[in-house]
Amino acid sequence: MGEETSQSLGEPDDLSGWTRMTTTDEPRLSELVEFYEELGYEVLLRPISREELGDQCLDCYLAQPERYKTIYTRPGRS
Repeated sequence: MGEETSQSLGEPDDLSGWTRMTTTDEPRLSELVEFYEELGYEVLLRPISREELGDQCLDCYLAQPERYKTIYTRPGRS
């Protein structure tokens, strides 16, 4: 994933201006981050919480909670 525009996990606490795009894991996670960056967006990855999940996703999340991330984007800064 691109280090230049991707922000580290947990930043910022305030998601104002960020749009939640999707929640996924690898290899799709890296592909989507690269895609959004190529389109000129800033990308933020956040860990997901149990409350975000439906019943069908709970087993996978409980087995590997660190595996899944939510992608947020916002327009890049020029």
